[in-house]
Amino acid sequence: MLTGKIRQIEAEKAYIVTGRRRKPGRIGLYLITAIWLAVLLPFSAMAAPYAAMVMDARNGEVIHSENADTRLHPASLTKMMTLYIVFEAVQNGEISMDTKVRISQKAAAEPPSKLGLRAGSTIQLRYLVRAAAIKSANDAATALAEAISGSEAAFARRMNRTAKALGMSRSTFKNAHGLTEKGHLSSARDMTILGRHVLYDYPQYYNLFSRRSTDAGIKAVSNTNRRFLDAYKGADGIKTGYTRAAGFNLVASAERGSERIIVAVFGGNSTASRNAQVAKLMDLGFRKAPSRMALRTPRKPPYLGPDTSAATETVIARSQTPSTNTRAKSIRVVAAAVKSSLRPTARPETEPVLPEALVAELKEDIQSVLEDVQTAEVKNVAATAAQVAIVPTVEKATVAAADSSDQNAPSASVKPVVRPRTIILASATTQQAAQAAPAPKREAEVVTRISTSGGRHWGINVGRFSSRHAAEKALLQTALAEMATLDGSLRKVVNGSRGFDANFMGLSREAADLACRRLQARQVTCFMIGPS
Repeated sequence: MLTGKIRQIEAEKAYIVTGRRRKPGRIGLYLITAIWLAVLLPFSAMAAPYAAMVMDARNGEVIHSENADTRLHPASLTKMMTLYIVFEAVQNGEISMDTKVRISQKAAAEPPSKLGLRAGSTIQLRYLVRAAAIKSANDAATALAEAISGSEAAFARRMNRTAKALGMSRSTFKNAHGLTEKGHLSSARDMTILGRHVLYDYPQYYNLFSRRSTDAGIKAVSNTNRRFLDAYKGADGIKTGYTRAAGFNLVASAERGSERIIVAVFGGNSTASRNAQVAKLMDLGFRKAPSRMALRTPRKPPYLGPDTSAATETVIARSQTPSTNTRAKSIRVVAAAVKSSLRPTARPETEPVLPEALVAELKEDIQSVLEDVQTAEVKNVAATAAQVAIVPTVEKATVAAADSSDQNAPSASVKPVVRPRTIILASATTQQAAQAAPAPKREAEVVTRISTSGGRHWGINVGRFSSRHAAEKALLQTALAEMATLDGSLRKVVNGSRGFDANFMGLSREAADLACRRLQARQVTCFMIGPS
């Protein structure tokens, strides 16, 4: 029986070679299917969709596009986003290029291309950056993601937030290296946008992408893009990518004179054909781009920092993993939770804000005084060097005369009274004023009120406001801030054609000058008002 099986197998093999057999057997069909799957299917799968974009890097103008918005597999072009976030983290103090990164089992187990990192070993961040940018090492990319965000999943969330901030509307990232994963997609347009941001947002690191080889810590590595860099004049980056699902991808940049072009190609059939297509598109870009163009660099997105969900995930993951290095891990979690700088901000140079209760009480006092003044009838006014007011008797009300001596002057605790608009100040003598004033038709008493300022007729203005309320508030704030110089003065709001002036009256020239200088030193607008 065994001999018969062997003969049948040999017959099936002969049929495959010669094509001569009277009837097909099951083993022959299996062999044919296996050969087709092993040989023909991989070649058919390599026909990845093609997409391209040509952009003038100086202003972001699109020169050529084909399927540029189709969501495709980016492969290792993904590492441009990984490195962009690393540059951002270094610039904002999350981590430094000299930080020692411990390699996890997950990072060490990533498939090629890889640097050859061993789980448990440590390496400086700068060497991981070089390996990811130049050799396109997958283990280095995963180690970078874990060093920045604690886990690759948390780092992928940050990649997506950053992509949104950059305007990459057709990209979704699932990992840091670009190996094929469901939902891990981008487009030629998005990768061109990203390449332009890498160039202009972090120019201090851009030279990495033009190095033909470099020291990656544990060994020297060569650039995966060195063929195009050597073959095309002016080329200085940026990143290659290849997987079976993606095909041969490349985002390239070249500069000639004052012109700079960025090209993205997805779905090349080989390295040579991809490079030839990129060179063709580069030539197209340099032909169509104007020689002179105003540089308009892309707007750098705001620094978003690590998200709180990433910090929470880091805490949970580390609480489930026993380790003796507890202190270092706790410090790392705190760093991941920081969303903004702790640098203290300067205090605003503004006037002190009054408590609402005090402002309300003072407003009520002012309002009551205004109502009293508005209801009073003032008919005749004369004044001496000291202020003289003729107040008519309303409904036989008698106004008592104030003592003219300084010892009976009202104290500073007396609430100031807003002067009625009909009061007239004059420098005439009492006798001249009495002769000039007509005889009153009804009984009235002349009240002489000596100013608490001792004959002071100067004032200061602290601003013009759109409403009486705003002017009164400014007077109250200023009075509280400068009690020493404004004590005893009268607050007065004057309604003019251009607004409400906030004035302090009843000051000597020296006091008014001192008050203004002190207020101006506090950035408060102030000017003196003479006795005119």
